[in-house]
Amino acid sequence: MGKPFLLLASRADDDAAHEEHAAFLRFGGLRPGELHRVRMEAGPIPPLDLDRYAGVLVGGSPFCSSDPVEKKSEVQLRVEDELRHLLDEIVERDMPFLGACYGVGTLGVHQGAVIDSTYGEPIGAVPVTLTPEGRDDPLLAGFPDSFDAFVGHKEACRTLPPHAVLLASSPSCPVQMFRVKQNLYATQFHPELDVPGILTRIETYRYAGYFPPDEADVVADRVRHADVDVPPRILAAFVRRYAT
Repeated sequence: MGKPFLLLASRADDDAAHEEHAAFLRFGGLRPGELHRVRMEAGPIPPLDLDRYAGVLVGGSPFCSSDPVEKKSEVQLRVEDELRHLLDEIVERDMPFLGACYGVGTLGVHQGAVIDSTYGEPIGAVPVTLTPEGRDDPLLAGFPDSFDAFVGHKEACRTLPPHAVLLASSPSCPVQMFRVKQNLYATQFHPELDVPGILTRIETYRYAGYFPPDEADVVADRVRHADVDVPPRILAAFVRRYAT
């Protein structure tokens, strides 16, 4: 492989952050030197020369893009401002980009989507179905028309950016994946999550408002036997398609 990929992360909890990083490596088929991670929550994003990277990945986040400004922390406001400026260049270049969960909020807001709490989903596995455009998309070539994926989000895309292409949907959240231009992708579901990964998230975010804290064991039991082997293939497909 030539250029590495760039992972923009924003999870402050070390266990969740390290698990996410390891998942992107594992499911992307990447060695550690092939994925450069920047933990945006830890400090200002350093100067980045995008020409050095084959593509950009954005992990999930405890941040909600649609929260009122007065409820956002200084760290969240800084991260959002820095990401917005970085996306200016990424979108202009149509640079390979895959945002998982928080990618819908970041790329969606940047491109004019309406992001709000209308279609939030509790933590669990949901059936995701490709649209006709999704079945024709080169990133999803060979994927089944429907598959289960892990979700867990307080906000979602209610209205697509006017020029975006809807690639996948679910009964409880109409926008599960979309594309902007030819190479910019965002998923509402988590392609980087397997069962051990989501169990880590459930414990990490027990008090984050995704579910009543005393129901963590019930939520964990609900996901233990889920079959989510298809979504991680998206990461592998992204890396194969854009590795140089």
